Amino acid sequence: MNKRTLGPRGPEVSSIGLGCMGMSAFYGASDEQEALRTIDRALDLGCNFLDTSDMYGPHTNERLIGGAIRARRDEVFLATKFGIKLEPGAGPADPPRRSIDGSPGYVRSACEGSLKRLGVEHIDLYYQHRVDPGTPIEDTVGAMAELVAQGKVRHLGLSEASAETIRRAHAVHPITAVQTEYSLWTRDVEPEILPTLNELGIALVAYSPLGRGFLSGRFSSPDELDEGDFRRHGPRFTGENLRENLKLVERVKALAGEKQITPGQLALAWVLHRGEHIVPIPGTKRISYLQENIAAAEIRLTDDDVQRIAEAVPTATGPRYDEAGMRTVNV
Repeated sequence: MNKRTLGPRGPEVSSIGLGCMGMSAFYGASDEQEALRTIDRALDLGCNFLDTSDMYGPHTNERLIGGAIRARRDEVFLATKFGIKLEPGAGPADPPRRSIDGSPGYVRSACEGSLKRLGVEHIDLYYQHRVDPGTPIEDTVGAMAELVAQGKVRHLGLSEASAETIRRAHAVHPITAVQTEYSLWTRDVEPEILPTLNELGIALVAYSPLGRGFLSGRFSSPDELDEGDFRRHGPRFTGENLRENLKLVERVKALAGEKQITPGQLALAWVLHRGEHIVPIPGTKRISYLQENIAAAEIRLTDDDVQRIAEAVPTATGPRYDEAGMRTVNV
């Protein structure tokens, strides 16, 4: 599989990574054995960039990844995240309480927890999962920089940070990558964040590059999803928003048909062609989808193709998250 660097002087990773969240959380039923086989197959195919977080599960996804890579650690570029805390509710009917913590003490303790669960001596890329508005970013990144000095972390990242926050963070310690949602139907980063990253030499790691699977055409109604799948209640997947967004999927299907590739491959190829230091990390928990996604790295689009696709497929109707979720992005 071909490679990319995370920024002009950054580490080399596979041009398409593997988002592992859905193997343990948020996307309905999980199958640990199939997940382990999927990770193993990814490494066999040269997909070495694995992405997890301490809040996926919580904690179960890190343990899963740790077990999967134990005998193959040297083949993996391992990314995880901290900062979103999920604490149990008062009882079965009380949902977990979610908060964001970027305090220096929590940075240190979260890292120790991730290292232990992953069973590794260092984390290759350590992200702040969401920016804590109650803690100056300089304090958070200062604590993250200490982890680099101690050899526990190799590279630092942010997730869903604003352009201003990225600049302030980068002034404290070099930021290698910023992770945010980016796809044909989510292009919020293009006006300010992407130019900032290009200026500073920071990579964009694009999560949900398939529009949470929707652009691949794998489902057309939330009723087709598992009962525990959070997309069943997502703003883009219900009501009038769903009806409008289904029109986008039909356009992606038509464009993909012209090139004799799948809709998902077209969507991934488009993201890859938006910049040489953009690395999409489509999530999957099945080998068949993994192999389809990885094949997108070999698809070549012309500049005219990229522009035509962007013009034919406008951005989605509806916000990415509910109101509470949207308050945590671009901070």
